[in-house]
Amino acid sequence: MDWRAIPSLNSLRAFAAVAETKSLSAAGRDLNVTHAAISQQVRALEKHLGVQLTNRAGRGVELTEEGAQLYEGLRKGFDAIGEAIEAISRNASARPLNITMTPSFAVSWLMPRINDFRHKHPDIELMLNPSAEVVELTPGGTDLAVRFGRGTWPGLESEPFLKTNFVVVGAKCLIGDRKIEKPEDILDYPWLQEYGTNELAHWLERQGVVPQAKLNVTHLPGYMVLEGLRRGDGISATARAFIEPDIETGNLQVLFEDRFHSGAGYHLVTRPGVQRPALKAFISWMRSLRPEQSDGT
Repeated sequence: MDWRAIPSLNSLRAFAAVAETKSLSAAGRDLNVTHAAISQQVRALEKHLGVQLTNRAGRGVELTEEGAQLYEGLRKGFDAIGEAIEAISRNASARPLNITMTPSFAVSWLMPRINDFRHKHPDIELMLNPSAEVVELTPGGTDLAVRFGRGTWPGLESEPFLKTNFVVVGAKCLIGDRKIEKPEDILDYPWLQEYGTNELAHWLERQGVVPQAKLNVTHLPGYMVLEGLRRGDGISATARAFIEPDIETGNLQVLFEDRFHSGAGYHLVTRPGVQRPALKAFISWMRSLRPEQSDGT
């Protein structure tokens, strides 16, 4: 199709509104512009086509033969456009809102609050996918990811949500009075690690520590890691924001705070472009609950 030969959509829409209402003023009201603007658009369209499309008829207008022919084509075209838009909107509204996040974030932050969202938006169907894996955001698939990092994911938009450092922690009942001064001091402890992550190896690597023997690592779902930590089943690395109450009460002891991650945190990650209403509502709800201070410092 030679798009350069097609008149502007504004002029075609203005003419179609005039043809439908038989009035410049009524067309202006329908399109929320002045009747003078409508008249200008129709004249521009007539100039582009080189034919007259309307004639005055009392206080209104009537279509010429060419105008009636053009309107018939436009009516069919705009009807088809309207039906396609309605179908897309209907499908988008019917599709569940698909959200992915780490299991720890789901258990520690989202699930204790999700009933509030359900109460405020009972018409939005949710599909929550707690996963340690980085889920790809694709059209018609996952709408929102809550990811930990510095907010630098190429091709995606991210918004800081929860600032927090990463800490290595253990329960007081496990550590006791032992002094933990260097990373090597924790190598003989059992380690609890969330499925699909490798925080232990990454943390030790950043400290320049190479274990001389195989470490005692148990891989668990995120919620079981937190429960195990509190019971004293092992030590782990986790976001400080999730365990701050346990640190304040003295149940958990911070052994090391990973300053490599200082200033990082959880982000709301989406694809660029227009967001569907359900996604806008969910992000707005999360913003309303965003902590003012949650960097763990």
